[in-house]
Amino acid sequence: MDVIKTNIEGVVIIEPRIFKDARGYFFESFSQREFEEKVGKIQFVQDNESMSSYGVMRGLHFQRPPFTQSKLVRVIKGAVLDVAVDIRKNSPTYGKHVAVELTEDNHRQFFVPRGFAHGFAVLSDEAIFQYKCDNFYAPQADGGISILDGDLGIDWHIPMDKAILSEKDTKHPLLKDFDSPFDINIELY
Repeated sequence: MDVIKTNIEGVVIIEPRIFKDARGYFFESFSQREFEEKVGKIQFVQDNESMSSYGVMRGLHFQRPPFTQSKLVRVIKGAVLDVAVDIRKNSPTYGKHVAVELTEDNHRQFFVPRGFAHGFAVLSDEAIFQYKCDNFYAPQADGGISILDGDLGIDWHIPMDKAILSEKDTKHPLLKDFDSPFDINIELY
């Protein structure tokens, strides 16, 4: 796998090496050894999958300490714009984001460390989204910031009249009204 660093420390894009021939393709979607060599030591404990239609926006979610999570995300069908927002107090990149298009064709993966809010918007008719987490989901630790916060400067590539959000995701605070439970010293994974 090739690891592409982003403008925020710890957030990386992973491109697998794909072997194609007349029969189709093959690639290794995850290697613990290679991930630890190129990104960092981590142990994933839970895999999740969601299916969504065009215009669905999910996020921007995180888990509060002590249930914080790092995520390794990918799309196996369709296309999404995937985003990580730095919500670590005193971070030089606090409130900044990294956005990457993940598709069934590019096979890219996106690593979102602890201390970041995560969300995505579905750009295709339908998308199947998979992610690995390094901590178990804890509903009592659920947190979020508004996916529609204009101050974040995220271009979701979805007209707002086509956006579909859960009721929960419409109630998250704006970043300026948010008291982050994370600081710059959080272990990213």
